[in-house]
Amino acid sequence: MNTSVSSTLRLIGAGLRALLVLTVICGVLYPLAVTGIAQALFNDKANGSEIKDKSGQVVGSELIGQTYNLPKQNPDDAEEAARPDLKWFQPRPSNGLGSNSVNTQYSLILSGATNRSGDNGAVNGQCTKDAEEGTLCAQVIAAKDAVVADNSTATYQVKPEDVPADAVTSSGSGLDPHISPEYAELQVHRVAEQNGLDVKQVEKLVEDSTESRTLGFIGEPRVNVLKLNTALRDLVKG
Repeated sequence: MNTSVSSTLRLIGAGLRALLVLTVICGVLYPLAVTGIAQALFNDKANGSEIKDKSGQVVGSELIGQTYNLPKQNPDDAEEAARPDLKWFQPRPSNGLGSNSVNTQYSLILSGATNRSGDNGAVNGQCTKDAEEGTLCAQVIAAKDAVVADNSTATYQVKPEDVPADAVTSSGSGLDPHISPEYAELQVHRVAEQNGLDVKQVEKLVEDSTESRTLGFIGEPRVNVLKLNTALRDLVKG
């Protein structure tokens, strides 16, 4: 009996020692080592890929898209449609974003996109103005009309065929921080007019903000909207 108790106590002691050692290694030393390496070698990414303006103030993360809308006319109206602030470059539509309707005490951004098929609402295989309201085709047609109307100026007329796909469709997450260089260039004249800038100045901002393919062959050229708008604000402020 004494031998059995002694063996049991030894096993319990060994288990507790293993628990203590593994807790120190996995719960303290390993996290400290990983955090230290990340801070030393990838400081910017480890801290959230923050974007700062000219004054050094953090304005957001380069990984998460932001919207640039005018304040609501009626803040209490949950159904009021957002109106884009046209002095800023606009991101992709964020149809995947929403609020937490389950727990209204906690405002939450939801990541996701529509599950509708690409031809949802299509008439004879094409998206037309006859598409049923609420379908993907109807949303795309409405978004294209809005892009044409918002970005046409007295000296520059946007053609419907010039509107790129990312101007009228959300990304898979609804949080994409990038737009195509084509969509950024389409907005140049409107942004220049709204901010009293020369078109060449704004074109230079877009050119400087355009990122090339990763490693030269992965993905597509892209423009981070937050970085671009931060540079625009710095230019306007002088």
